[in-house]
Amino acid sequence: MTDIDDKIQRILTDAEIAAGAQFATIDRVALANQAKVLDAFRRNNVSERHLKGSTGYGYGDIGRDILCAVYADVFHAEAAIVSPLITGGTHALAIGLFGLLRPGDTLLSVTGKPYDTLDSIINGEEAGGMREYGIAYRQVDLIGDAFDFDAIRRALAERPKVVFITRSRGYSDRNALSVQAIGECISFVKSIDSEAVIFVDNCYGEFVQDSEPTDVGADLIAGSLIKNIGGGLAPTGGYLAGKKRYVDAAAYRLTAPGIGMEVGSYAYGYQYYYQGLFMAPHVVAGALKGSILFGHAFTIAGYTTIPKANADCYDIIRSIVFDSESELIAFIREIQKVSPIDSNVVPYPWDMPGYQDQVIMAAGTFVGGASIELSADAPIKKPYIAYLQGALTYEHAYLAVKQCLRAVLEAKHD
Repeated sequence: MTDIDDKIQRILTDAEIAAGAQFATIDRVALANQAKVLDAFRRNNVSERHLKGSTGYGYGDIGRDILCAVYADVFHAEAAIVSPLITGGTHALAIGLFGLLRPGDTLLSVTGKPYDTLDSIINGEEAGGMREYGIAYRQVDLIGDAFDFDAIRRALAERPKVVFITRSRGYSDRNALSVQAIGECISFVKSIDSEAVIFVDNCYGEFVQDSEPTDVGADLIAGSLIKNIGGGLAPTGGYLAGKKRYVDAAAYRLTAPGIGMEVGSYAYGYQYYYQGLFMAPHVVAGALKGSILFGHAFTIAGYTTIPKANADCYDIIRSIVFDSESELIAFIREIQKVSPIDSNVVPYPWDMPGYQDQVIMAAGTFVGGASIELSADAPIKKPYIAYLQGALTYEHAYLAVKQCLRAVLEAKHD
């Protein structure tokens, strides 16, 4: 064994020891979430017939309808939309926003700038954006990782129709928000304006804690099925959940006014959607353990990670700050190399639609772009931050840490 192999093995051993208490907490949360999901399946009498698909208009598609009911139960919500016809998280958020907002309304983000892919929906000049419909946008930035309640109070004086909260962080250097912190903000907003609709971008956060934003007062949440809640099995799709009147409004945007979720067939069936949801608490636990291992290992190796290695995780994303572009690219390429699919592919920076800077992305996944699977991406700009997501199993994450440490340490000394 070489000196670098010895060094990496010592780092991994120390990292697992340091993560022991965090791993135990994750296991307890996974058990609570698994019980919640199992109860939802049993309350709705999920049967083999619900796994089948439908064709045509999809009237009376019992598999679709029961899947929506199961999601509503999991989120302790009045209603939910779960559909392979939703192309992803951005689409789910757009459906929710256009379902809630009308010309003359104002959208207020209280977590600063939303994720890059929402720029075109909110501020872009593309046909059909909110600005074209006369919908105003305002934002209040966070103070570090905390809500700026004084600024939120002032912004609420304009009576925004929708208050938007982004649970995860996008390409920012803040920590994700806990459900408890989101609940405090919701209570504050409702104490000032009880009519404001609270809409939470829940992407990357499902099952990380034993409660969800709908448990602390969110009126509507949205997310992607190829992230946490799809359990690595859902091949596509998105969801929204919350108060029935707001879910119905979103459903009219998904299909057509007056029709909503009465239609929508999917000939391939719903087995992977049900099974993915059932597996999701366990899969998210593995992804979180992998994230924490990366955090401890790269901290020991001298790098900064967000969140800090010993801090609580409130989403499945781990940011790692590198000293140079070459280290960043080496890390991303090694994630691709250690993937089960397309391990031979070499990622390069490119002009990715919806992003402001060139992005390099590693996603050797069974489901294209699924960020509950081990994946990583980064904008090519200072500071050189890689955003790591997922890992279907902790064991895969362990092997990835080992290889990535080697690649980055070698790049550092080149």
